[in-house]
Amino acid sequence: MFDPAFWRGMALGASLIIAIGAQNAFVLRQGILKRHVGLVVAVCAVCDMVLIAAGVAGMGGLIDAYPRFLTAVTWGGAAFLFWYGLRAWRAAFRGTGALQADGSRAATQDMTWQRAFVLVLMLSVLNPHVYLDTVILLGGIGAREAAPGNVWFAAGAMTASVLWFTLLGYGARLLAPLFSRARAWQVLDGLVGTMMWGLCAGLVAQQL
Repeated sequence: MFDPAFWRGMALGASLIIAIGAQNAFVLRQGILKRHVGLVVAVCAVCDMVLIAAGVAGMGGLIDAYPRFLTAVTWGGAAFLFWYGLRAWRAAFRGTGALQADGSRAATQDMTWQRAFVLVLMLSVLNPHVYLDTVILLGGIGAREAAPGNVWFAAGAMTASVLWFTLLGYGARLLAPLFSRARAWQVLDGLVGTMMWGLCAGLVAQQL
């Protein structure tokens, strides 16, 4: 039913997408809060699908030819991750409340869908590793598949992305009982802040 290239693309795509990062942390957080989950999942999946398709179509070579593009994305991503990490640490120290029965957080201003959209979009595109993984690596391997294998490979990688973000976003609500305590949110915010600053430091180190 499916070309073997589909399963190769799905396996490689899953191995790259599942790695914990800033994007996944945001999806997890919104899933626990049950806030704009469909929107967040859709933006992540669509961004991945567009980049995978672009990579298979040959955009990886274009990025290699213009390294300044990745340099600009790296610095922009580092600045954004530093700000997001600072925001997470402030929330951790302030202890901004537990999860209420309706899925909202006490003492926390609700995030609008517009704000959620902008944040997840920035986390999706201001990350040079996204381009290295989806466009150059996945795209480069998929482009070497003989037609129609290249299309099947891209479809497999895209399927892995959609499945992962859907499972992460909607499966996170199973953790809601744990996050009924404010302390759990403080720990999560601290971990997210540490992760964001660690990723920021790694991006800066690449440019020095």
